Amino acid sequence: MSSTPTAELLVGIIVRPHGLRGELVVEVRTDSPEERFAPGTVLAARRAGAPDGVLTVESSRPHSGRLLVRFVEATDRTAAEELRGTRLLIATDALPPTGDPDTFHIHQLEGLRAELEDGSVVGTVREVVHGPGGELLVLARPDRPDALVPFVLAIVPTVDLDGGRIVLTPPEGLLDVD
Repeated sequence: MSSTPTAELLVGIIVRPHGLRGELVVEVRTDSPEERFAPGTVLAARRAGAPDGVLTVESSRPHSGRLLVRFVEATDRTAAEELRGTRLLIATDALPPTGDPDTFHIHQLEGLRAELEDGSVVGTVREVVHGPGGELLVLARPDRPDALVPFVLAIVPTVDLDGGRIVLTPPEGLLDVD
């Protein structure tokens, strides 16, 4: 009997150790860091060249726009150094519904077909990037460079999860390569 692997969502990336007692600087990739990095939370850990594993949050605190996180499995700086570059993930089926019809989890948007109001397809949402001014959708486009589209109601008035698409009303020039 085969089982479908559970999809995972990136919630953070370990940047480097901080101090001598195993604390780590984590670049946050979630809107809910207080929930995702709460003590006792178990996160999937993926790092190139290392076997997959799990890390259990012992404590976390904000620090200079990032989090300082201590994991049960990293008791000193040496153990923390080994975790540099680790991607921290949670299973998407563990996420609660947003409760707001105009709010979406990133994994729900990735892979959606992007089309204009007339139905012409302009690409596929490859990624959602958190920019200083808000979220940007990265559209993979056939035979053209990726396009960055601000994820705002004026430009993305329709997100149709059941239909597997978003509808764009881009201002002139937004999708041009020049």
